[in-house]
Amino acid sequence: MSRVSRGRRGPVTRRCAALGLLAAAATLGGCGGVTAPDLFIVQRSGSGAGAKLTLLVNEEGRVSCNGVTSVSGRKLKLSDPQLVEARAIQEDLRDAASKHSSLAPAAKSVLSYRVRDENGSVSFSDNSAGQPQVFRRLALFVLRTAQGVCHLSE
Repeated sequence: MSRVSRGRRGPVTRRCAALGLLAAAATLGGCGGVTAPDLFIVQRSGSGAGAKLTLLVNEEGRVSCNGVTSVSGRKLKLSDPQLVEARAIQEDLRDAASKHSSLAPAAKSVLSYRVRDENGSVSFSDNSAGQPQVFRRLALFVLRTAQGVCHLSE
């Protein structure tokens, strides 16, 4: 007969149970149980081939391009410098997004952008008058990410 009575757990049993819970949590985390928050989502539209794009960037640098999250079995991911730039863009968009800034397109606009993040949204076109520098940085970031990370033509 065992010396340990039912209903009472010693320190060793409690530690084993706690370790088991930690192992289960780690397994769930490794299987997609925890998802990093999104930095921002950009919807680009316009005329021309490849103009339409939905680009989602999350806090860990994972990217979704038009709903595609991997190419040839490899997840789409920003490099560290690209992720730093994405975070800087989000930070620099904070005031404009919280005010839901919207700039009208000028004549002969080719591309339009709508960006949403936790602070709000902004919308502008490639030739909108009065664009802050961060809008141009965002447009360049979207182009480079579409081509370099997502392997899209534009």
